[in-house]
Amino acid sequence: MGLGFLILAQSFAAFFFLSDIFFDFIKQGSQIFSSGDTGHLILEVAAALTLILSVVFETRYLIRLLLRQEQLTRGMQIASGALHDLMLAYYEDWRLTPSEQDVAGFAIKGASIAEIAELRGTAQGTIKAHLNAIYRKAGVSGRGELISLLIEDLMSVPLLQGDGAQSIA
Repeated sequence: MGLGFLILAQSFAAFFFLSDIFFDFIKQGSQIFSSGDTGHLILEVAAALTLILSVVFETRYLIRLLLRQEQLTRGMQIASGALHDLMLAYYEDWRLTPSEQDVAGFAIKGASIAEIAELRGTAQGTIKAHLNAIYRKAGVSGRGELISLLIEDLMSVPLLQGDGAQSIA
């Protein structure tokens, strides 16, 4: 928003200077070069050209920023989808029950035992039992290892196929 506003303000200023030059030229004609206003005219032309160049460069920069933002958003969506797919594959491999899958999802997202219990409408002891079963089935000792396992696998696989393929590892 800030860069767009700056481009708009500079465009307005460039238009002002160019119209002032134009009206000065119409008013004075070729005498404008022989009058004492030559320095003023040169200054206005230089300011207008500088503003026009600034608008061109800033517009190109804004377009590049917007394209980069779109690319990063797309990458995040791909990574999010890949993490979800990876989690589902692990849930199937570990043979987690639907309740355990639900609890595992909340745990991976960083929810505390109390928060998971509240979200699921169950006792904290039940959530602890589910978490212990998840860790046992996954072959890890806790939440940190569980998340590490998922991230490690996610980083070892390219997020895109073909020309845009990138692996973080």
